[in-house]
Formats: sequence, structure tokens, C-alpha cells
Amino acid sequence: MEMIQFGYAGFFLLFGILFVAGGLIGNWLLRPSKPSAAKSMAYECGEEPIGSAWVQFHVGYYLIALIFVLFEVEVAFLFPWASIYGGLDQSQKWHSLAAVLSFIGVLALADAYAWKKGALEWL
Repeated sequence: MEMIQFGYAGFFLLFGILFVAGGLIGNWLLRPSKPSAAKSMAYECGEEPIGSAWVQFHVGYYLIALIFVLFEVEVAFLFPWASIYGGLDQSQKWHSLAAVLSFIGVLALADAYAWKKGALEWL
């Protein structure tokens, strides 16, 4: 019985690989290929690029983006929990609430650490 389950998993793995490979090969066969100097240029809003494309950005942009992802993950996990919270019985509500509060506590520690390190300072 276990070999049948592995066979299903192997079939889906092989199907997924063939599906992706087929799409990439089909794209490679059907696309037009006419390279030119204009196609090699960096494109920015239809304007001619000024200077090099290798510009270094301040690390603060990346830190703000990571903190944004931290809060987005929090919302992504809290929304499904909040939608089923009303349908739980009393003992399940307490266990669920404790789990969510510990989750928010860990995220609050991460936010406090970022704040203490100055990651939220925009300078």
C-alpha cells in the first residue's frame, strides 16, 4: 500500500517537472528572437537611462522591506484565525488565544529588536 502512495507522489513530481519544462521549452521555441542594441538597454519608464544601472541603495530600504514582510506575515496568519475564532468552544478559545498571543509576542520581540538596533530610523 505504501508503494502506491509513493507512486502517486512520484507521478505528481514527474508531472510537475514535465509541465514546467514543457512551458519553458515551448516558450523558447515560439518566441521571436531579434536582438538589438535598443533591447539590451535598461528600460525605465520609456526614458533614456542616465548613468550606470549599478547604483547602490541604502540598506535602510531593505530593512524597511523586511519589517513590512514581518507585519504582512502576521496579518496573513491572524486573518484565518480571527475568522474561525467565534465558532470555537470555550476551552478551544483559550488554547487558541494563548497560541496567537505567543505568536504576536515573538513578532513584538522581533519588532522591538529592530527598533532598538535603529532599523526604523530613516537616515
